[in-house]
Amino acid sequence: MNQLHIVVGAGPVGWTVAQQLADLGHSVRILTRSGSGPDHPSIERRRVDIESDDLQAEFDGAHAIYLCTHVAYEDKVWREKLPKMEQRVLDAAAGTVVVFPEGLYSYGPIDGPIREDAPRNATHRKLGVRTMLLAARDAHSTPTVSVAASDFYGPRVLTSHMGDRVVPNVLNGKSIRVIANADLPHSFTYMPDFAAALITAGSRRDLWNTVLHAPTAPAVSQRRMIELFADAAHVQAPTVGTIPAWCVRALGVVPGPLKELGDTLYQFAKPYQLDSSRSEAVLGLRPTPLAEGTAATVAWWEAKELTHS
Repeated sequence: MNQLHIVVGAGPVGWTVAQQLADLGHSVRILTRSGSGPDHPSIERRRVDIESDDLQAEFDGAHAIYLCTHVAYEDKVWREKLPKMEQRVLDAAAGTVVVFPEGLYSYGPIDGPIREDAPRNATHRKLGVRTMLLAARDAHSTPTVSVAASDFYGPRVLTSHMGDRVVPNVLNGKSIRVIANADLPHSFTYMPDFAAALITAGSRRDLWNTVLHAPTAPAVSQRRMIELFADAAHVQAPTVGTIPAWCVRALGVVPGPLKELGDTLYQFAKPYQLDSSRSEAVLGLRPTPLAEGTAATVAWWEAKELTHS
């Protein structure tokens, strides 16, 4: 059945959601300031600023809305922009379900695997912003569903711990430095799995007004992920060093990228494992094996490098 789906944002999440929806036979309207998005006959790209433009006409007739936009990775920007942005979308949705990609920040530091029934009450800086946003969604009359993922990897994923700081260096035989500890288990969510979970959650009325976890493969170390990328590229695994936690803390006293990174340093200084088993059963989805996901990621990066060479 062809339905109209609205995707706000054309970063890696929005792009992948829009592409998957179109491949499923749906009509997609993707809204961005630049008019960007996948080139597909079922995808209409519109230039829209969700912070200022009238959204009701854009959302008219939609089966579901996916709010996949993003802003600068700064506590101040998040506090100033995200609550207002989400409020405008929820108000304009007028009863149409809004699907939110979500992270794990609101859980804060947790000993052991992170499950859906763990408290989501973190208060520190950007972590507290996510807690506040989840509470505002719960309080709004428009139905919502939030799907939380761990750090991304996959095609189109650039600014992540397993994105442009890692895969190009693997392909070019360069050494890599990772955060805090290279050998602790850490969960990585494959972008196409995340998009599939968002689409499925949005289509299931029985899952609305809940928080789910994106299907995520068992945690491995940062070093092991880099080795998997190297295996997929048929190259020798590069030398892996670390940026020690004390160094991030010391440099993070000055406002800037390292201060922002310091908010989530705990994710790399201790084991950080997302348990998605319950959500997998509810959604009827399974995570892509890491070997398969890293192979697809390497293939995308190789094609990207050829295009720009």
